Amino acid sequence: MTSDGYTELQVRTTGREQVLDVTSEVDRHLSQLGMSEGAVLVYCPHTTASVTVNESADPDVGTDITQGLAAMVPRITFRHMEGNSPAHLRAALMGPSVVLPVREGKLKLGSWQGVYFCEFDGPRERRLWLFALRGL
Repeated sequence: MTSDGYTELQVRTTGREQVLDVTSEVDRHLSQLGMSEGAVLVYCPHTTASVTVNESADPDVGTDITQGLAAMVPRITFRHMEGNSPAHLRAALMGPSVVLPVREGKLKLGSWQGVYFCEFDGPRERRLWLFALRGL
């Protein structure tokens, strides 16, 4: 358990764009936070990646997310010369964090929900920061 209510989850991506289900990893890290009740903030400290909650029953949801975002933010000529401007915009649309309820030491998600790490500029070694939010 961390004394400051913080732990870090390592995420390795293998593709340029990927949506990875990290629900079980986030759940496992709750014990390191000493979480039994409250909420956890899951924060993505990267400008070309994000974290979200979505359906976990159908594995095609991740593909649909990346294809839908590609349609919304096509590869056009951007002023940012690094070549990854679409990744920055897609990450901005998805957002850097989620706050999730914790009950009896486990994530309290809906029947079909999962926590996803979204990579838009991989492959890379990434991190998610988890912060315990107690007394809510």
